[in-house]
Amino acid sequence: MISYRYCARYEQSYKTDMAGSNLSRSLSDPYGYVSYFSSPFYRSRWQGLRGLSNYGLSCCVNALLQSFSATQELLALLNKWKVDDYVALEEANNAPLQLQKALQAMQSDKFKPDPHQRFLRCLDRNRIHLNVQHDADEVFLSILNLIQEQMSDKELAREIKSLYMVNVEEYLQCNECTYVDSGSTYLLSLPLPLCRDNNTLEECFRAFFELQDLSNGNKCFCEKCGEKNPSKQGLKLISLPPVVCVHLKRFRSSRGYTKKLHCKVSFPQTIDFKTTLKPEQVSEKSEQSQSEWQYKLYAVIVHCGTAMFGHYTAYIRHDGKNIWYHADDSHVSEVRWADVEGTFGGDKG
Repeated sequence: MISYRYCARYEQSYKTDMAGSNLSRSLSDPYGYVSYFSSPFYRSRWQGLRGLSNYGLSCCVNALLQSFSATQELLALLNKWKVDDYVALEEANNAPLQLQKALQAMQSDKFKPDPHQRFLRCLDRNRIHLNVQHDADEVFLSILNLIQEQMSDKELAREIKSLYMVNVEEYLQCNECTYVDSGSTYLLSLPLPLCRDNNTLEECFRAFFELQDLSNGNKCFCEKCGEKNPSKQGLKLISLPPVVCVHLKRFRSSRGYTKKLHCKVSFPQTIDFKTTLKPEQVSEKSEQSQSEWQYKLYAVIVHCGTAMFGHYTAYIRHDGKNIWYHADDSHVSEVRWADVEGTFGGDKG
C-alpha cells in the first residue's frame, strides 16, 4: 500500500517526541496500495504512530491501522459519530465503533496497552479471522463494507465511503460503427496489474486506464449494428476522491498455484494525475478541476515474503518535517527515504 497526500499550499512545522534508529533491514519485495489525499489538513503535532503488538498473525491489520491513523479525514469523520444505545449494546461486535476506539487510543497522549486488541477480536467475529494470513486490499475493503453496514449514522458512513471513491466511466466502443456504450461506476481501490514493461507507478496507472482491444472470441454485441463486432473496452477517469488507494497486484494465480511477482515498481514522493494520464484516459464526464489532482506520498504498506507466507509493515511520513517512520508491529523507528525506496521491489532471478 502506497499513500499520497494532496500538495497543500501551506506548510506548518510540527513537534514530535518520537526518536528511533535507522532501519537496518530493507524490504525488497513489497506488495501494496497507494492512498492519496486531495485536501490540506492541519494538525498541531504528530500523533497516532505507535507500536501495535502482533496477535494471531495480525500484522496485516496492524499496518492498515497505521495508515488509517495517518488519514486525518477519516479520523475527523469517525470522531463525529455519536453512538446510540442500540450500537452500545452491540459494542463488541460493531467494527466501526471498535475502529473509532482503537484510533482514538492511538491518537491519545495517555498510554493504553494494546489499543487495537478489541478491534482485532471484533473483526474475528465479523469473519476477518485471527491466526489467518490476510490480503491487505481485501481486509481494507471488508472494513469499509463493515462501516457501511454497522454504522448507525448512514450519512456519515456515506461520507467515509466517499473519501475513497474513484469515479470512473465504463467505456465500450464498437470498431465498426464507433457507437459508444458507457456508464458510471466507482472503485474504492485501484487494482493495478503489474508487468515487466511497467517499472513505475505512473506507467501502471496509464496501463490500467488503457483501452483494450476485444476481437475474435472476445467480440462484444453492438446494439446499433445488431451483432458482435471487434470493440475497445476500458475505464476512463471521472474524478478522484480525497484519498486514492492503489493496490499493486503482486500475487498471480494460475492452475491452483499462487505466485508473487517481484518486478520493480518505483513510486514518487509526489504525483500529478493530470500529467500522468493521457488526455484520452480522462472521461468527458469529468467536471473536477485537474488542479486538484496533485498528491503527496504519506504512507506505504509493504509485504515481505512469499505468496504462501509473509509479513506486513507500514511506512508513515511525518507531515511537517518530511520524516519517515517504519512501523513493524510493536517496533517503530525513524528511517530515510532511501529505506522506503527499498520497497520498490526487483527480480530475484
